[in-house]
Amino acid sequence: MALQEMEPLDLWYIEKFSENWGLCLRIKKGLYSGFSKLQRIDVLETEEFGRLLLLDAAIMLTEKDEFAYHEMLVHVPLLTHPSPSRVLVIGGGDGGALRELTRHPEVKEITHVEIDEKVIQISREFFPQLSVGFDDSRVRLRVADGVKFITECPGESYDVILVDSTDPKGPAEGLFTPEFYYHCHRVLKRDGILTVQAGSPYFQQDLLSRVFKSFEKLFPIARVYLSGVITYGGMWAFALGSKTYDPLGEPLRELSGATFRYYTPQIHRAAFVLPRYLEELLGI
Repeated sequence: MALQEMEPLDLWYIEKFSENWGLCLRIKKGLYSGFSKLQRIDVLETEEFGRLLLLDAAIMLTEKDEFAYHEMLVHVPLLTHPSPSRVLVIGGGDGGALRELTRHPEVKEITHVEIDEKVIQISREFFPQLSVGFDDSRVRLRVADGVKFITECPGESYDVILVDSTDPKGPAEGLFTPEFYYHCHRVLKRDGILTVQAGSPYFQQDLLSRVFKSFEKLFPIARVYLSGVITYGGMWAFALGSKTYDPLGEPLRELSGATFRYYTPQIHRAAFVLPRYLEELLGI
């Protein structure tokens, strides 16, 4: 058969969430593959979900559904707090959390701490619509270890802390410890809020339980909420710890003129309604 008559290769990326279940994405082509000092970074073009970012061969985001994760990570705590002036983001080198944060005019200063500068560079090159927040004048970028940064940070420095980390292995392992959460609590102001990604409620139940129990010990208000993210296995969990404000309280602050693709005030409240198996897992 002549070369021009051959069928194109049928290429798929497969990520296993367990030994018996996984996710498949058909790939058009590879756009980038390389290594930073900390991890492997790949960008692939998929048929269904647009561009795909992988770190150490694990899905970080796709263009098609990243909004469901980033909007819920950011707007639930930001619209719970009545006046979030100073915000700290740890992780999230792709810039998605920054993009959403910069939509809040009440926020006067955003400190972004990312351990791997190469992730930022790759995101700015291949995901420009995601990384626009890096150009906002309120953003102060620090390429540093988030654990070290929070340990050395003065107390009562931030209104909101967001931890947009990868899974608890490699560079992100230290972001899932009780010691790290203690320092986040210390660094928050007296009415501050901490929100972290807490894993899959199906495949990482031990992780979710550990994070929630740490929050319960530190915060008078500790809650778990959910978002639907297809490429994270269907559903994703966040843990929120608040010193004063209840995310289910009244009234929620509104973001004037904002148009979201996932977040609504109704979704905000509904996200905290957990299925029975999670209530039993968390003991609530």
